[in-house]
Amino acid sequence: MKSENKSFSTTLVVNAKPQEVFKAVNNVRGWWSENIDGDTDKLHSEFSYHYQDVHRAKMKITEMVPNEKVVWHVLDNYFKFAQEKTEWKDTYVIFELTEKDGKTTLRFTHQGLVPAYECFQICHDAWTHYIQNSLKDLILTGNGSATPKDDETEDLEKESPENSDTTRNKSIRHRLLIEAPVEKVFEALTTQEGLAGWWTPDTLAKPTIGSILRFSFGPDYFKEMKVEQLKPYSKIKWLCVSAYEEWIGTRLTFELEPHKKGCILFFHHDGWKDYTPEFASCSYDWALFFRSLKRLCETGKGAPYPDYNK
Repeated sequence: MKSENKSFSTTLVVNAKPQEVFKAVNNVRGWWSENIDGDTDKLHSEFSYHYQDVHRAKMKITEMVPNEKVVWHVLDNYFKFAQEKTEWKDTYVIFELTEKDGKTTLRFTHQGLVPAYECFQICHDAWTHYIQNSLKDLILTGNGSATPKDDETEDLEKESPENSDTTRNKSIRHRLLIEAPVEKVFEALTTQEGLAGWWTPDTLAKPTIGSILRFSFGPDYFKEMKVEQLKPYSKIKWLCVSAYEEWIGTRLTFELEPHKKGCILFFHHDGWKDYTPEFASCSYDWALFFRSLKRLCETGKGAPYPDYNK
């Protein structure tokens, strides 16, 4: 990445046959996004991609050599957050496969995505996630972590006043910019390793709906949260089932929105009955813990309990 003209590239080595890797690469809905229209596994076919109202792109498969190479030509592109909306247009997304010693090396290159681009860092981090994590998991386990299909009913629910606790109860709210892609922040908010890295090291967590997350703060106190909603890479909702009395029955929601510098986290802790001293203390503590989350996502090292207020 030292040259300003060098396109983004990343390499993945997996214990799988080229045929398996080639098949996974062409299953774009399995590792990148379910919000895709058109064939993704046929030479000369065109497909469109979108992420909410933030990013749209149209691709054409211009080269396909079975078990060796796939090339997409970006015919059109739109970024909501960038000054140059069509930044990806006329770039090429290239997948090259080679086999050695029973393993397959996949070299991914986004030719034309260079450091001078406004979106370079966020696209660099997002592509790294989708190739090194999601595509790798699809190849090895059959399950990637593609962005799920848009849920139109969720937007209607969000706009409905009866679905808001703020009309009846009090809420703690925080909003902050994290200079890391939504995929990385989502991982920090859902996995045991991620949560332990910014909230408390003594964390037991499984990122599945209905699971109970346990967070211990010293030998005498813990909180338990039930995962009610888990929408990659945009929304997480917990119900507090065990903690101080004022916490029990409250709901914690983390919403992520892409930004040209990373993502915006909007957090609301709803269902508080009154503005109590505990409410005030928790609001302050959340701010400190979100500073820890921001540091973890941006630098790789957070400041979880008991060091969060230092």
